[in-house]
Amino acid sequence: MFSKRTMFLVSIHLLSLLSVGTRVFPQEIVFQGQFSPWFTLPAGNISKSQTGIRYLPELYLRKQITSDYTFDASFSINTLYTATFRGSGGVKTDGQLKPYRMWLRCSSSQFEVRLGLQQINFGSATLLRPLMWFDRIDPRDPLMLTDGVYTLLLRYYFINNANLWMWGLYGNGEKKGWEVFSSDKKKIEYGGRIQVPLLNGEMAFTYHHRQIDLTKQGFAAVLPSENGVPENRYGLDGKWDIGVGIWFEAVLLHQNLSISPLQYQKLFTAGLDYTFSFGNGLHVLWEHFIFETSERIFGSQEKRSFSALLFNYPLSLLDTVTGMLYHDRKSSGWYRFINFQHTLDQWSFYLIGFWNPEKFQIYQNLTEGNLFAGKGIQFMAVFNY
Repeated sequence: MFSKRTMFLVSIHLLSLLSVGTRVFPQEIVFQGQFSPWFTLPAGNISKSQTGIRYLPELYLRKQITSDYTFDASFSINTLYTATFRGSGGVKTDGQLKPYRMWLRCSSSQFEVRLGLQQINFGSATLLRPLMWFDRIDPRDPLMLTDGVYTLLLRYYFINNANLWMWGLYGNGEKKGWEVFSSDKKKIEYGGRIQVPLLNGEMAFTYHHRQIDLTKQGFAAVLPSENGVPENRYGLDGKWDIGVGIWFEAVLLHQNLSISPLQYQKLFTAGLDYTFSFGNGLHVLWEHFIFETSERIFGSQEKRSFSALLFNYPLSLLDTVTGMLYHDRKSSGWYRFINFQHTLDQWSFYLIGFWNPEKFQIYQNLTEGNLFAGKGIQFMAVFNY
């Protein structure tokens, strides 16, 4: 499998080839980007407010290789600067500059192969996703931003709308999705997904294997072998339209851990949605999520569940209101979120209100999840060009 350095050198080489124009095949070069400043103000505690600016420039290139095959590439950078006010403690500033996407793809109408730093997500759920394996998309984030993974991804689309995915990951040492322990970035991760039409919907089976790196968590002395800790994930999901939309996602995860007897994790989400013919059309979505850990595959030592409700209503062609409500059945905690959006040409404006517990029990792995802890408001302006 390719290292990050190899991926980068291959990307630069192919980019140079792509940038050389020819008279035979058309070429497309697009420079675009997104600029988004925001300000978050906690209720009753101005000293903990935060402001930030994010800039995501992207260079996209495309060339028609033959009448059937297209070659394209995307390169983007995530630049972020934040300032958090701490009252008498002053201001804490932080910044980052890192690759956001850096991939190359060769594709036809039924096949594609994509190499590099890219986003991989799949499944049927929206708010509480057991199949959130490689991304960290926060449904409360209007921009739906997430870090990518270094991957070689192959996809084939059959004529009957079935599709087959295969992937290999390397060099991803950060936590992804729901992961508690990060992967050994020097080991190859691999897996695949087969999705087939079923009745008036579809069903899919997904598998992934990786090696856990416990040394980052201070467990080096209890590693079961020099090859790390193996983990296998099995996922099953489906979605149908029976007048209302219904779906489910189920995941079984096994870790060969010697530091805990709870080697099995089971995640399940069921959901439905419907658009009511009320005014401009009220869209309502509901999901229920269950998480269990156990010593045996059919046991249940620890269990937690959440319910989530989303509504979306277009006030006009330019204005939309979206609300989300989460309930933690174990702690009886409520998470409330409402977002007013106004769109004007290339600009979008968001006024967000939230009322949540101070300590989050959902989306714990999201680096910016604490922005919506407690009560407060956030204003965000987004410019796309």
